[in-house]
Amino acid sequence: MGCAAMILAIETSCDDTCAAIVADNGTIRSNVISSQQAHERFGGVVPEIASRHHLELIDLVVQRALAEAGTTLDEVELVAATQGPGLIGALLVGFSSAKALAAARHLPFAAIDHLQGHVSANFLVSEGEDAFEPPFLCLIASGGHTLLAHVQEHEGFQTLGRTLDDAAGEAFDKGARMLGLGFPGGPALQRLAADGDPEAFEFPTSGSRARGGRGATRAFGRSLDFSFAGLKTSLLYKLRELSEAQRREHEADLAASYQAAIVEHLIVRTEEALELGGLDRLAVGGGVAANGELRRRLRELGVGVHVPPAVLCTDNAAMIASAARFAPALAYPDYLGLDAYATGERPR
Repeated sequence: MGCAAMILAIETSCDDTCAAIVADNGTIRSNVISSQQAHERFGGVVPEIASRHHLELIDLVVQRALAEAGTTLDEVELVAATQGPGLIGALLVGFSSAKALAAARHLPFAAIDHLQGHVSANFLVSEGEDAFEPPFLCLIASGGHTLLAHVQEHEGFQTLGRTLDDAAGEAFDKGARMLGLGFPGGPALQRLAADGDPEAFEFPTSGSRARGGRGATRAFGRSLDFSFAGLKTSLLYKLRELSEAQRREHEADLAASYQAAIVEHLIVRTEEALELGGLDRLAVGGGVAANGELRRRLRELGVGVHVPPAVLCTDNAAMIASAARFAPALAYPDYLGLDAYATGERPR
């Protein structure tokens, strides 16, 4: 795309209402995230509640992003928004709002894939650091996605492996819920695991070289896909085997062993992808990137590892603006008929 002095981006793919202003050189001027607390008592995100809260918050979040950036809509030259994948009702709030803001000023508009956004978080300029430039392998591990991407250029990536069922973050949350830790469960499970023995219980890691099943992604002649559903089920069965007293006695060991299995699965696939692709640089994104055990294991891989600041790993709009810097932008009114998508292939 041509140089845009200011990019306004909106991200509402799940339960965070996000807006950001990013300059065309990748400098973040503002990055506002409004997280919804209403889902905790349900043990997971309720799509309809998420959509309603986005409707209530979107205008305020955009206004705050502009204010923190010290700019106005009159200075924005490009508007971008997450098109998918995600919760369709939630996506439509942000996507429609962004199109309306762009159309009202006849500005160009960029529709961005959420996963491309996570990859593009590495292209943002953080204070004291340079952007992490291609080529590199990118591991995205969040509550909704687990993906290995071979990033050879700014504009896109090659998918080497993806989850066949639950995402890594989803496995953390569901395991934490079974252990009575509430939602979101990843941070709570990590805290409990710190006092446990990761070798106390044996859980499946799918640690052997992946064969993959129907629909498996093929890369370098073999599958590098992930599967966490069996791990989640194995924890459920283990808890059923234990008495209530045994569960209380070994809850830290259960958490540590379960966490170790998730991390091992991520590490094995990542290491194999690095070896097969002849890559020596790795970027990590998604909320699971905050997990201390995963970070420790990644540092042991012997390659250059780049982890963006935590605020850029979880869902945010700055990463969407970063992707928009390299995405084709549509002129008004060509984007008015664009729609969001929940899963599957991006609509043409």
